Parts: sequence; C-alpha cells; structure tokens
Amino acid sequence: MKHLFVFFMLIASTASAAIQTEVVNYKDGNTDLEGYIAYDDKFTGPRPVVYIVHQWTGVSDYEQMRARMIAELGYVGFAIDVYGKGIRPTDPAERTRLSDFYKAGNRALFRQREMAALEYAKTDSRMDASKAVAIGYCFGGTGALELARAGAAILGAVSFHGALTNPNPQDVANMKMPTMVHHGAIDPFVPPTEVMAFINEMNTAKVDYAFTSYANAVHSFTDKNAGNDPSKGAAYDEKADKRSWSSLVAFLKEVFGE
Repeated sequence: MKHLFVFFMLIASTASAAIQTEVVNYKDGNTDLEGYIAYDDKFTGPRPVVYIVHQWTGVSDYEQMRARMIAELGYVGFAIDVYGKGIRPTDPAERTRLSDFYKAGNRALFRQREMAALEYAKTDSRMDASKAVAIGYCFGGTGALELARAGAAILGAVSFHGALTNPNPQDVANMKMPTMVHHGAIDPFVPPTEVMAFINEMNTAKVDYAFTSYANAVHSFTDKNAGNDPSKGAAYDEKADKRSWSSLVAFLKEVFGE
C-alpha cells in the first residue's frame, strides 16, 4: 500500500505541474515597463532565465508564445519591454518610427531599457539571474546583440533575423559570451554587405560566434504573422523556424550546463 501511495502522489504531483504566466511591472528610472514571464511551477527554486527582446510591435502575443516555449524547456521565459508600458504600436509607420528611434540614434537608451529587465530579474525569486541568455527577433535580435556588446551579465546572446549594424565598433571587445545569429539568406532588409561587415567584425575580435544562414528565407522567417509571400521581403519559413529553434534549444543546454 505504501508503494501505491507514493505512486499516486507522484502522478498527482506531475499532473499539477503547469506552465504559469504573469505580467510583471518594473521601471527604468521614471519609465514604467511591462514584461511577461512564463515558468513551469514544478520547479521550486530559481531557474535559468531567457530574456526575450521584442519585435517592432513591443511585447506581443508572439513574444508571450516564445516565453511559454522557453518555460516548457524548464527555464523562465522573460519577454522584456523596451518601449514602455502601454506602448504597443499597431500602425506600421509608428512601429518603424519607434524601432528606428532606438536602433538608429539611441542605442544607449536601448541598452538601458534592457538592463532594467536584468536588474528586475535579480529581485524575482523564480529567476536565477546569474544564469541568463538574451534572445530576440527582428528589432529584438538587434537588442540581444546590443546586450552582448554592452558586456551585460549574460551567458549568451542569440539573434533571429535581426539587424547586424554596430554604430559603436569598439564595443565588440565586450562580447565575451557565445553569440549566435540566425539569418535569412535572402533577407532584403539585412543585405550581404551588412552580413559580411558583421562576420568580419566577429572574426577580428575573435568572438565565439556561430552564423547560420537559411536558404530561401527572408526577414521574419520565424513569425507566422508575416505571411507566406517571400517577395514582400518578410515571410514565415517553417524549416528555418524549426531548425533555428532546435539550434537555440541545444545552445541553452550548452551554456546552462543542463
């Protein structure tokens, strides 16, 4: 009977474990920020955290979906906010204006907003901020690389179809962590000249990096909302999406040592 009791308790414990989600509020100075976390409640102690830097939309259903996928791997997925609480543009022109504001002329503020999330993680008992990786998609891919260039306290950085430009070339010296870039081979928004400049920069600085270019893929290849017409410059590509995710999963296991 004792063995049966233990067996049923194990079943009950497994059944009760579930992915939990929560909207979290934090600040960068006087600016209110609103992120989203997902975690598996079967873990009682702090878990490694994956910061997810959002696309040009701000934190959206897409980033929340990725956070839940991260949680299913046993980590905490933390979709962080760069724009500010309530700033979730739907108009393409406004999305362009906002993303360009940070990418083109305000990289320091970009990093500052990201660093605010890293500081928040130190206060959340569900997150082990000493074991963290930053990932991002499109605008967020640039953000993940910016955290690496800033020498942030992360163990790795991963960009998915993000811009590769670096207005502060000297900062590549701060990239002491493994870095991965997943790129659409025919992405018209990240041209070959930009790709080669990035690769040369990485090679010159002897960064531990991997650059994967996916055949026939354009911009936003991980996002089903981008549609399926590559001629528009942005489109979903199932193979590239699945292969790049599998690569991320292996990368997280490597850097977290799990």
